Amino acid sequence: MNNEFIHKPVLFREVIEYLDCKEGNFYLDCTTGAGGHSSEILRVIGKSGFLYCLDRDFNAISAAKTALDDVGENYKLIKSNYSQIDKIIEENNIPKLDGILFDLGVSSPQLDHTERGFSFSKEATLDMRFAQDENETLTAEDLVNKLSKDELVKIFSEYGEEPYSKTIAEAIVEDRKKNRIVTTTQLSSLIIKSLAGKKFKGNIHPATRVFQALRIKVNEELTGITQVIPLAVNALKTGGRLAIISFHSLEDRIVKEAFREETKDCICPSRQPICTCNKVAQGKIITKKPVMAQDDEISKNKRARSAKLRVLEKI
Repeated sequence: MNNEFIHKPVLFREVIEYLDCKEGNFYLDCTTGAGGHSSEILRVIGKSGFLYCLDRDFNAISAAKTALDDVGENYKLIKSNYSQIDKIIEENNIPKLDGILFDLGVSSPQLDHTERGFSFSKEATLDMRFAQDENETLTAEDLVNKLSKDELVKIFSEYGEEPYSKTIAEAIVEDRKKNRIVTTTQLSSLIIKSLAGKKFKGNIHPATRVFQALRIKVNEELTGITQVIPLAVNALKTGGRLAIISFHSLEDRIVKEAFREETKDCICPSRQPICTCNKVAQGKIITKKPVMAQDDEISKNKRARSAKLRVLEKI
């Protein structure tokens, strides 16, 4: 495997179990990464099944090919953003699927590779794009240097749930008057300085929430999740399952609410005597509570601590 891009898939056993992976089935991994989950799915489905693999990161696609080639040939890699899942399915003549997987957020290699700019503990340019070849996409550097104080406060509050959003935004706006903010450690140091004397819960680094918020905004992660879930459910055959792994409370709440919407029939106002919306429930929730990583996995991969798996079945 490409040693430059090795990813430890979280909830590995649970994904295979809850997707109900079986020989001969057809699956779609919308966040393939280095192919950790995909490799096991490919192994389980055997030669009579087929696996479609998406990722927007060229480095991930390259690493996944190496991993998947070691398992089998019955797969197809597609470089694309999962937000275009309906277009991807049409263009590739993908049939109704037995299961779809999303492993949201930033992968281990993206965190570990300094040049990506995701880590506040390593010197790098403030990039944070999942796909660095998407030149039209704004970077984190663009955001912190161009947005107004109020816009920064909104991003830090909504996407990072940062209690000191205003204080940090004010410090950023003031500091960039003197020097453009261009590196991860420059921003991290600025945040730490602005929050001197403030109290924090647990052992969280002062820059954690701001870096999360910027990453989410740069990649429009939450918008993508909201839009793609109904499309993914529509792509499943009856009895097919949609499995989504999230890593922070914002993502998990969105997934939870989106799944709930898929289980509803009529959404007309309660005062309306006759249904006119004609909405029909599309799925049933398999995981009443999110599935969490077990202690043995967490001991080997600390990033699994925050992982939550939710599963919906098409009806």
